[in-house]
Amino acid sequence: MGQRITVEQRRARLGLRHGLAARSVGRPAGAVAADVLVLHATDPATVYLSVAARAADLAPDDLGRALYEDRSLVRMLGMRRTMFVVPSDLVALVQRSSSDAVAARLRAALIKDLTAVVQAPGAWLADVEGSVHELVRTTGGSPATALSTAEPRLRTKLVYAEGKAYGGSSTITTRVLNLMAADGLVVRGRTKGAWTGAQYEWGPIESWFPNGIAELDPAVARAGLVRAWLARFGPATVADVAWWTGWNGRDTKAALAAAGAVDIDLDDGPGAVLAADLDPVPVPAPWVALLPALDPTPMGWIERDWYFPPEFKPLLFDRTGNIGPTVWCDGRVVGGWAQRPSGEVVTRLLTDIGAAAGAAVAAEAARLQEWIGPARVIPKFRVPLDRDLVAG
Repeated sequence: MGQRITVEQRRARLGLRHGLAARSVGRPAGAVAADVLVLHATDPATVYLSVAARAADLAPDDLGRALYEDRSLVRMLGMRRTMFVVPSDLVALVQRSSSDAVAARLRAALIKDLTAVVQAPGAWLADVEGSVHELVRTTGGSPATALSTAEPRLRTKLVYAEGKAYGGSSTITTRVLNLMAADGLVVRGRTKGAWTGAQYEWGPIESWFPNGIAELDPAVARAGLVRAWLARFGPATVADVAWWTGWNGRDTKAALAAAGAVDIDLDDGPGAVLAADLDPVPVPAPWVALLPALDPTPMGWIERDWYFPPEFKPLLFDRTGNIGPTVWCDGRVVGGWAQRPSGEVVTRLLTDIGAAAGAAVAAEAARLQEWIGPARVIPKFRVPLDRDLVAG
């Protein structure tokens, strides 16, 4: 039997290391984001609300500056072909450990589909990418519509599910831009309109990294990413690491070994933790938090029973495994929240947490409502409790 790390210790680490037990003051948005390594960005509002939950003194404009002016944060496709906002000093680890492999799969699939409409699709696609890259370098940033006007080949159409009722055709614009982003050639820049918007300008990678993203051996990058992840999310199981990264079992186990992880016992089975992270951490004072849909904390592990009661899953997850807005108390999920069309932030507790904690949840809902202000937050993936709360 190895050293044991209890559920109580895991919850204490979560609260302290993810910036939830005590909100940050006086730290830049990039540093707050780094507390959870990377921010989920499939839903644009999640990026902002995840920072708001962890920082007492940052507003939406502060995060916008980090993304588009300071460029200390970069929006990119990464692990599991998921969109993340990544601190700039971690971009090379994400790119070389994960994004390069995502790009290879996207390229192969697009070339296969293009064989039906163009000759020598690989060379044709490379030429289109070169043209688009030059366009974004020249303009400094353009929306997809402007790029497809300037480069007509982006309007090439592919037919999907031919003969099916749900079939149809669409241009390759989005697929080419997503491929170029995964390849580290272009970056999703400023959004159109409010911070909740999802229409981006596309800018050249050189605006963030003048010499491009640094080259790293993929195995070295995987070890570095796992080491950084365990420092924030450890201890964890091998299944947790494989799920979060999207890697196969061989690469996951090799990365854990190279990262210096050691085997330990968790309350419900074997786990891994960094060798320098075996000592217990202090249990923080009682805390509550309202986290947005797809926040990196609840989406950090695949084995969730130690912080997420299984009976809550039908209410707080959709059918494909996306989590909705959650209410937390002392390292565990205790309910959900939503914003109504009126702007009111409302909560529902699914378990008794006591009067003091309940009052703290109400105060946090009021704080979040004021922080959101006139914006309206509608999760991209709706869950049953969210819909129920919005309906009143």
